[in-house]
Formats: sequence, C-alpha cells, structure tokens
Amino acid sequence: MRARAVIGLGALVALSFLVYLLREVMLPFVAGIALAYLLDPLADRLERLGLGRLAASLLILALFVVALIVSLLILIPLTANQVAGLVNALPGMVSRLQGIIAERAGPLLERIGGDNVLTELQSSVGTLASQGGAWLLAFLKSIWSGSQALISIASLLVVTPVVAFYILVDWDRMMAALDSWVPPRHRATVRDLARQIDGAITGFVRGQTLVCMILGSFYAVGLWLVGLNFGVLIGLIAGFLTFIPYVGTLTGFMLSVGVALVQFWPSSDWLHLGLTVGVFLVGQFLEGNVIAPKLVGESTGLHPVWLMFALLAFGSLFGFVGLLLAVPVAASIGVLVRFALARYLQSRLYHAEQPVLIDLQDEGGRTLTTQGARSP
Repeated sequence: MRARAVIGLGALVALSFLVYLLREVMLPFVAGIALAYLLDPLADRLERLGLGRLAASLLILALFVVALIVSLLILIPLTANQVAGLVNALPGMVSRLQGIIAERAGPLLERIGGDNVLTELQSSVGTLASQGGAWLLAFLKSIWSGSQALISIASLLVVTPVVAFYILVDWDRMMAALDSWVPPRHRATVRDLARQIDGAITGFVRGQTLVCMILGSFYAVGLWLVGLNFGVLIGLIAGFLTFIPYVGTLTGFMLSVGVALVQFWPSSDWLHLGLTVGVFLVGQFLEGNVIAPKLVGESTGLHPVWLMFALLAFGSLFGFVGLLLAVPVAASIGVLVRFALARYLQSRLYHAEQPVLIDLQDEGGRTLTTQGARSP
C-alpha cells in the first residue's frame, strides 16, 4: 500500500514538473481537452438521438467554431473601439478627476493636512492613471506585435478544435480504459470519487461560464442604456472577471463609478450616477439569488477563498494553462480531502481505545487502581 502511494505521488510530481516545463506549448492541448470535456454531455445526448459518435462530434465542433467566429467578429471591433476611446480619453478623465478632488475634497483635506495633502493626492491620482494607461498600451502592443503571442493565438485557434475533436470522439473509450486500469477491489470507491469530482467541476465550470455570459451581457447593455462612456467594455470586463468570486462585480463597480463621476459630476446628474450604481446592485442581486443558484448550485464544494487561491497560484506557476487547470485541480483536491477526512473519522486512529482507571478492592478491603480499556 505504501509503495503504491509513493509511486502515485512520484507520478503526480513528475506530471506537474512536465506541465511546468511545457507550459508554453500546452495551452491548445489543455484548452482542447477542456473543450471536449465541456461538450461531451451534448455529444452523448446526440448519440441517444441516433447520431453516431463521429457525426455528433463533427456537428458539435462545427457549430462551436461558427458561434466562436461570429462572436469574435461582433466583439472584437466593439471592444477595440472602446479600448481605443478609453486610451484617448484617459488624460482628460484624469484631469477632470483631479479637478473634482480639488473642488469637493479640497477644503476638507486642507483642514486635515494643509495644501500638501491635496497636492500629493492629485499627483498620486495622475501618476497612477498615467502608469495604468502606459501599462495598457504596452500590454496591447505586446499582444499584437509579439511574434510568439501571434503564434500562440494562431495555434490556439487552429490546434484546439482539432484536439477537441479527437478527444471528443474517443472520450468514452478513454474513460473505459482508465476505469479498467483501477484494481477491481477499489473500482467502486474510485468511481464514486470520479463522480463527485465530475459533479464539482461540471457544476462550477459550465454553470459559472453561463453566469459570466449572462452578467457580462446584462452589465454591458445596462451601462450602455445608462449612457456611460465605455459602458460596454466595462460590462464585458466585469462579466469575464465574475469567474473569480466577487472580483468581477467589484472591478466593474469601481470602474463604472469612477467613469460616471468624471462624466456626470459637472452637471450634478445624480440620476445617472444612481442608475450606474443600480445596474450593479441589480446584477449582484440577480447573481446571488437567481442566476448562480439555478446554474451553479450549492453542490460544487468550491469555497470562494480556495478557488481564488487556486487561480492565483496556478496562474502564477503555469500562466494561462494554470488558469485552465486551476478549477479541475482545486475541485479534485477538495473531493479527495473530504474523502480522506471521512475515512479518518471512521478509522481506528480516530476511535482509538481510551485507557480508564478501574478501582478494585483486595480481600483486606484495600483499594487497588489498575488500567482498563474502553471503546468509544
């Protein structure tokens, strides 16, 4: 038993090290496997309707590629215009924000710390905004001008559908082969753990993806109807970051309120400010009470703090590949830890016999104390 555990641990460490070494080229393959996993239930449903596995896989991948291309054709020009407008408008927004600070908070800051506090605060705002704009420009330039980035994007768009197609066609055979490798006496336990892991991953990834799409669309349309500058871009960013608990809503809220202050404050347009805040309040209410409970549910077993740690840790170690692996690995570790804890609570190690003192009397009436054993 100990030898098998050592072998399994060694194989896991070797696999992790291999992923780390090959992280630059593994993105399309990991993305293809993830895509096949997400689309496998649809392929199974089409099989039950009478289509063969090959035909079902071809149909699903063709529809997915068409939907992806249409989405990119719609979103890329829209977001590109918004990003370009934001970069161009950033200096004016910074100047206006500095003016608002001086106008509204100036007297209070002067009473607290004199003119130096106000000057330093305005300088800090300007420096932060200029650094953010410079970072954004450098990031966009590196994406579009870096040959390695272009090669990665091309490989992602070309290789990922091919990998997903082959994995989707052979998915059931691969699962059957993996099942056959498990020792028969452990097969029931391993299958139960696999079902729990699949339920956790499925419940979160498929459900949270729909939540991100719905909230991103809601925020983008809502902010656009309010008339907020760059509202579509902010809404899409907030929807995308909703995958990380609480981060999407907070990021979108702070960005939209900051832009709304600069845009609507001169005319004291409290209505539009209130509508901007209201969009995120309604979105947060719908997410917490309607959308997430229906699509994600409570059975995923992924605590928000554990999920955020997994995303940050795996993203730092493996880059974008790590972000794709973070949720499955976090869900698997969570299931295995709960299984190990349940086994521990049922084991003899937890229910060890507890020694007790027993008082006995000898023939002369003297009291003798000895140790006995008591089961829990």
